[in-house]
Amino acid sequence: MRVLVSVFALVLLVTSGRYGYHRDELYFLAAGRRLAWGYPDQPPFVPLLARVMSAIDPDALWVLRLPSVVAAAVVVVCAGWMAGELGGGRGARALAAAAVASAALVQGVGHLLTTTVFDLAVWSVVCLLVLKLIHAHGDSSSSSVVVDGDTTGDPRWWLLIGVLVGVGLLNKVLLIVPVVALVVALLLTGQRKVFVTRLFPCAVGVGALLTLPYLWWQARNGWPQWELSRAIAGGSSGTSDSPIMFVLLQFGLFGPLLVPLWVYGLWRLWHSRYRAFAVAYVLLFVLFLVTGGKAYYLGGMYPVLLAAGSVGLAGWLGHAGKRWFAATSVIALNAVMSASLFLPVLPIEAIPHSPTLAINYDAGETIGWPRYVEQIAAAHPPGASILTANYGEAGAVEHFGTEYDLPTPHSGHNAYWWWGPPPDTATEVLTVGIDRERLTGLCASVEPRGVLDNGLGIDNDEQGEPMFLCGNPLRPWSQVWPELRNLG
Repeated sequence: MRVLVSVFALVLLVTSGRYGYHRDELYFLAAGRRLAWGYPDQPPFVPLLARVMSAIDPDALWVLRLPSVVAAAVVVVCAGWMAGELGGGRGARALAAAAVASAALVQGVGHLLTTTVFDLAVWSVVCLLVLKLIHAHGDSSSSSVVVDGDTTGDPRWWLLIGVLVGVGLLNKVLLIVPVVALVVALLLTGQRKVFVTRLFPCAVGVGALLTLPYLWWQARNGWPQWELSRAIAGGSSGTSDSPIMFVLLQFGLFGPLLVPLWVYGLWRLWHSRYRAFAVAYVLLFVLFLVTGGKAYYLGGMYPVLLAAGSVGLAGWLGHAGKRWFAATSVIALNAVMSASLFLPVLPIEAIPHSPTLAINYDAGETIGWPRYVEQIAAAHPPGASILTANYGEAGAVEHFGTEYDLPTPHSGHNAYWWWGPPPDTATEVLTVGIDRERLTGLCASVEPRGVLDNGLGIDNDEQGEPMFLCGNPLRPWSQVWPELRNLG
């Protein structure tokens, strides 16, 4: 398994410098320059991480993405260990690790600095520790520990779970949903005794204490995270999914070839003492479906399903070499399919002629930013402020604009709105991505300054967006600013 994990990490590392920054990575870098305990759309963990990595080398994309490579490797390792905890031997552990390493979601988020990859890593470790607690609870051997009259395994795992959940919530507050779902599932499936330890409430306290600064920031600012969640459920995000797409994408998150394996794993868990994980999967599936959640929100449950399926599959494969060859060939094919779509292995020129953008939205968002900023610089009059429609455009101007002496940009999108409007003294503002109709209500003169063009024919979110020079504002920007707030 060590060789497999090493190869997986090496592939991510080698490809991490291709194409370019993702819009979210540019945003994280901007947030990292303005460190706070919270932001309207996220906790502080990834912006802090972006700040640290950019301090090491501000221009090395592979350095920025190195923590994601490590986190994705943790997910793969945990899948193998979960298979071992579920009773699998060496073959089952290798199968589980290989299956997760071949997954489209794991490869995709492991290639970028995202909140999702750390969410997957934290949740994978939590699942592994809960499996240990359930396993020890059902084991009356001397290796388990008696706490308050119960055989529950080493209760100190709860403290580690509390720390992990607390840190995980500082990365992505959505983690609370699977945590609560798993607790409910454990109670529903008769695993109440795993909670009978004095360290369980201590773990809850540790997690709450770690999260408190972020909650304090949200409370002081009117809970914008809740408003954002409702906006995403309404389809405001580029990766928002309809209910039908939510269901269909579950068959592609880890690759269509692995669907039989995780379905088998779900069945095995349902008929075992680890049924809580199957119940949690069903609860989360229904919850995210009815509340408009994104398809990948359910992604954290698949490593444990694949681990369970791998244990059963390894038992059936036995010592039959041909069967093992067939199984590993399917996983290898799944890995190649995932990499071809979710890792930057194709030449950029080939992307418009491939199905990549139709399947992997994020690939398009890593292409063209330096060229866009060059065009913004060419359209920018000396002394004018810059106002963009979204945080990707603003983050790109901040990161690449120093070469052209561009000013710090402004935007009404997410945290950029919190960072303030153009100065009221600004009589000229170059706008990027904002329609003329909106600008005529803001400025006396609106002069076209061209459109963004990546020159590659790649239809991403910025391609063809207009630029205008907005002159002689009708009202001070500080008065207009509340109207330009956009969470999504």
